[in-house]
Amino acid sequence: MSTPAKISPVTLAKLARLGIHHRADLLLHLPLRYEDETHLAPIAAVQAGETVQVQGTITHSEVAFRPRRTLVCRLEDNGGELYLRFLNFYPSQQKQLAVGKQIRAIGEVRMGHYALEMVHPKCRAVDDDTPLQQSLTPVYPTTAGLAQPLLRKLIVNALETLPLSETLPDALLQRLKLAGFAESIRLLHCPSPETSADSLEERSHAAWRRIKFDELLAQQLSMRLHHSERSKRIAPKLAAREKFTARLIKALPFRLTRAQQRTFAEISRDLAQSHPMQRLLLGDVGSGKTIVAALAALQAIENGYQVALMAPTEILAEQHYLKLRDWLEPLGIEPAWLSGSLKKKDKQLAAEHIASGETLLAIGTHALFQQQINFHKLGLAIVDEQHKFGVQQRLSLRNKGKGKGMVPESSRAHQDARSRAVSAEAYLEDRRESSEHTTKQIDGPVDSGIIPHQLMMSATPIPRTLAMSYYADLDVSVIDELPPGRTPVITKLVSDERRDEVIERVRAACMVGQQAYWVCPLIDESEILQLQTAIETYEMLRATFPELNTGLVHGKLDNAEKAGVMAAFKANELQLLVATTVIEVGVDVPNASLMVIDHAERMGLAQLHQLRGRVGRGAAQSLCILLYQRPLSELARARLKIIFESNDGFAIAQQDLLLRGPGELLGARQSGVAMLRFADISADEDLLNLARQAADELLRDFPEAARAHLQRWMANRHDYLHV
Repeated sequence: MSTPAKISPVTLAKLARLGIHHRADLLLHLPLRYEDETHLAPIAAVQAGETVQVQGTITHSEVAFRPRRTLVCRLEDNGGELYLRFLNFYPSQQKQLAVGKQIRAIGEVRMGHYALEMVHPKCRAVDDDTPLQQSLTPVYPTTAGLAQPLLRKLIVNALETLPLSETLPDALLQRLKLAGFAESIRLLHCPSPETSADSLEERSHAAWRRIKFDELLAQQLSMRLHHSERSKRIAPKLAAREKFTARLIKALPFRLTRAQQRTFAEISRDLAQSHPMQRLLLGDVGSGKTIVAALAALQAIENGYQVALMAPTEILAEQHYLKLRDWLEPLGIEPAWLSGSLKKKDKQLAAEHIASGETLLAIGTHALFQQQINFHKLGLAIVDEQHKFGVQQRLSLRNKGKGKGMVPESSRAHQDARSRAVSAEAYLEDRRESSEHTTKQIDGPVDSGIIPHQLMMSATPIPRTLAMSYYADLDVSVIDELPPGRTPVITKLVSDERRDEVIERVRAACMVGQQAYWVCPLIDESEILQLQTAIETYEMLRATFPELNTGLVHGKLDNAEKAGVMAAFKANELQLLVATTVIEVGVDVPNASLMVIDHAERMGLAQLHQLRGRVGRGAAQSLCILLYQRPLSELARARLKIIFESNDGFAIAQQDLLLRGPGELLGARQSGVAMLRFADISADEDLLNLARQAADELLRDFPEAARAHLQRWMANRHDYLHV
C-alpha cells in the first residue's frame, strides 16, 4: 500500500472550502463530469456540438484585436483544420501555441465566423510517442487555486492508501443487486474507456446507484438512531387536563377543522409521554397552524410548565404574540414578548419574569435563546418556520429546558447508566469531531437533564418523499385542509408592459375600501438593491396616489418603525403597503384583498405561494397579480405557469422539488438540514425506500455493519443528524 501524500497547510485550507477535512473525504469527492482523452478524433470528422480530443500542428498563430484582444491559432492534422481561440491568455500560452508546435486540444467544437473552432480548449504539448490516457479523465468540483491535476493526484493517493472495505452484508448486496463499494468508487474516479459516458453523466450507472444508496442509507441510519434515542431521554409528562384547552376551543369564533383536531390529538398524545416529543406540524398557508400550537402550549401550561414560541422575524413573532394574547388573556394567561428591539430595561424585566416562572408563555425571535435568558421550568419549545433556523439555534432553545433538580428521582438511575454515552447533539455541536461519536449512538446515548418537548411548524408544504428522507427522525403531522369559507385567491399573470393598468387596478381597489400590498423583489441577491427598489417604488406610488395613505416596510427599518407601519396597515390607516419579501410569512390582515408581486419571475415557487397567502384571509374575493418582465427564462416560465394553475401548496411543492431539488426547497443551506450530494429524492425514490428498509434491518440484525457504514459516511458528511 502506498504512503499517504503530504498536504501543505495552504492546500488543506483550500480543501476545507470544499468540505474536505479528512483523507477519507477525498474518496467521496466524486467527479462532476468526465473528459475523454482515451482516443483522438480526426479533425476532418469532427462536428459542431461535439466535445472531442484532437492532435495536430499549429500552422498559424496571431493576436487579433477586433472585436477584442484574442489569441487565434490554426491547428492542422493530415486531413483537416480547426481554429483555437483564447480570450484570456498569457505569454507562456503564446509560446506553447507557436507555429510548428505539436499539441493535443480537448474541448467543445462550435461553428465560428469562418470555420469550426474551440474556445479556450485544454491544450498540452505532445510528440508522436506521447501515449493516450487509459481511462476517462475526471473533472472534480474545485475552488480557486486548487488545480484539477493536484486534486486528481490527492484522490488517487487516497484510493491507494485508504481501506475500501465493504460495509454491507453480502446477503443484502445480492438481494438488492448492488455493486461492491470498492469497485464502484474506483470506477467513478477512474472509469475505463468502454464505460458508458452517458450513464456516468446521468448518474444511472450501477456504480452511481451504489453510492447513492449508501448515502441514503447513512442518512436513514443516523436519523433512526436519533429518533430511537429520544425514547431514552426524560421529558415532563404533560397530560391532557383540558383546563385551558377546552375553554379556548369553546371561546373561539370558529370551529376547528377535522385536520386541526387530528393534529392536535397527535401532539397531545406525544406531550403526555415521558420522552421528548419532536414533531413537525406541516400546513399550507392559512391552514390554521397557530391555533394548534396555542392548544399545545395550553396543555403544557395546564401542567405547570412554561412554553417558548420562537419565530424567525420580528414581524412574524409579533403577529403570533398579538394573536395569542387575544386568545389567552381571557384565560388569565399573559404572554411575554421578547425581541432584540426591546429596550434594555424592558428586556431585563422580561428575562426576570421568565427566569422566575411568572411568565408561562414567552414569544419572540432569536432573543429567546440568548445566554442571559433562562427558563424556570420549560416544558415545550415551539419553533415556527423551523427550516429558517440553524440546528444550533434550535438546539440552544431546547437546551434551555435542561436544569438541575428537575429530573424525577426515579429516572436518575436510568439516566446515569448511560451518562457517558455521546448524544447526537454532541456530534452536531462539533461537526469535525471523529465520526466514532456518531456510531456510539447504536449503544443507546442519552442526554443528562430533562428535555422539553419540541413542536416545529412550517408553512412550506413538503412532498411526502422529501419528508420521508429529511425528517425521518421526526414525527410529522399534516394539516391538509383549509378552514371553511376561505375563497381561493385568483392569480393573474400580467406583463410589465401593462404596468399602468395594474396601477389603476390598485387605485380602484383602495378607493372602495380595500387594502393592497405591492411587493418588491430581491434583485441579484442584494438586499441593498432590493431596498433601493422598494424605496423608489414607494416614492413613485405615493406620488401616483396622493389620495391614498401609502406605507413602506423593509428589513432595514428600525424594528419600532416596522411594527408601527404594520400596526397602521392592520388598523386600515394605510390603504397601500409597499414591502420587500419581509412580509413573506406571518402577516395577517383580513381586509387586504389585492397583492401585486413586482418582477415575479425573479422569485421561487415557495416564496410566491407564501406571498400570495397574505391575501385571501377575509370574506372578500382576493386577487394576486404576478407582474413579470420579458424575456422569461424557461425556468421562470415554468414557475409562473405552476403558480398560476394551482393554489394547492403541496402540489406546488412537488413541482418545486422537480424544478429546484430538495436542498433549495427546504432552505437547507441555511438550516443545517442534511443536503444529499449524490442522490436525488425525486429521481431515486426507489433507492430511498430500499434504504429505509435496509436501515431497520441493519440496526436490528447487523449493528456492526451499521456502525461501519456510519463511520465511513460521517467522516464525509457532518450534517446528517437533524435536530
